Amino acid sequence: MKIAVNTRLLLPGKLEGIGWFSCETLQRICLQHPEDQFFFIFDRAYDERFIFAPNITPIVLSPQARHPILYYFWFGFRLPALLKKLKPDLFLSPDGYLPLSFDGPCLAVFHDLNFEHHPKDLPKAERWFYRHFFPRYARKATRIATVSQYSKQDIATLYKLDPQKIDVVYNGVHEAYKPLDTETSLAVRLTYSEGLPYFLFVGSIHPRKNLARLFLAYDSFRQQHPENTKLLVVGAKKWWTPAIKQAYENMHFKADVLFIGRLPVEELSRVMAAALALTYISYFEGFGIPLLEAFACHTPVITANITSMPEIAGDAALLIDPFSVPSIAEAMLQIANDGELRSKLIEQGAIRVRDFSWERSAALLYQSIINTTESYKA
Repeated sequence: MKIAVNTRLLLPGKLEGIGWFSCETLQRICLQHPEDQFFFIFDRAYDERFIFAPNITPIVLSPQARHPILYYFWFGFRLPALLKKLKPDLFLSPDGYLPLSFDGPCLAVFHDLNFEHHPKDLPKAERWFYRHFFPRYARKATRIATVSQYSKQDIATLYKLDPQKIDVVYNGVHEAYKPLDTETSLAVRLTYSEGLPYFLFVGSIHPRKNLARLFLAYDSFRQQHPENTKLLVVGAKKWWTPAIKQAYENMHFKADVLFIGRLPVEELSRVMAAALALTYISYFEGFGIPLLEAFACHTPVITANITSMPEIAGDAALLIDPFSVPSIAEAMLQIANDGELRSKLIEQGAIRVRDFSWERSAALLYQSIINTTESYKA
């Protein structure tokens, strides 16, 4: 089988949720299926580390598609012309974008529909593009894969699709995430938080990640908790909005909020494992990979009680109302003050993470590829 793949988001040092999904699943699928031929289509010079196996042919297709006008040009004209020459048996798009004029089978991976529920979180041009084209991509796709039962139901409901057209392919967790011994944890804290315990935020600094309320909750927590506990923020300031900036500037304890930018996975795993708890309180997620990373590191988790997060966390996290600052602050107090609770969450997280692996994800995505070719023939 000849499979063409949109690999625009395989970017060295810049992998986020969709990029990790692409990297981890494609690596395993290509190695496990040498009988298939894969064409990885990049929109810029690629890193050789992403050419995982001999059955991959990399192709660079300009221009770089990083703006709605260029999305339209790349997927609307450049990509269809290339696919016409390649004549693949299937086109796979891990970020959901599709060439609408391609007449072969298409498998689109929709990770979530945040832009439908919270459109104002995005710049106008991005918002228009997503809300205009993703309903069309949903109809165009032979099949859709998504990362949670929540997202499956959301996609089927909003786009009026038969749920049978949608396959659930859960995310996994990188093997670098594992517990640390006490001595190493202390060394990590000495490096990043002056040796003090810290709550951890991981993710792109985007409105839906709810960082503004986390700042307010941390301030409230510190006013009620006498010991100095830091807040570490890992992620690029891509969407440092006025609301997030204002919440930060108005903090009493903003000097104890430490921004450390992006970290390579090996170092992020150490920072995760040394944390007092992960505070992952987004108000919308299709999955939430950091939940699994924390579980694997034996780090307690505070997360939201809406969208996909209860499905992924199960009984292994403290669930809070992400729109309630007191609810978030109270969970932070519970974690800081209750050692038994921390131990219980760590134990339950270690059990919960066993249900997820990138090996399973890759197998499910490949099955979705098979389902797509069979649906197209039918």
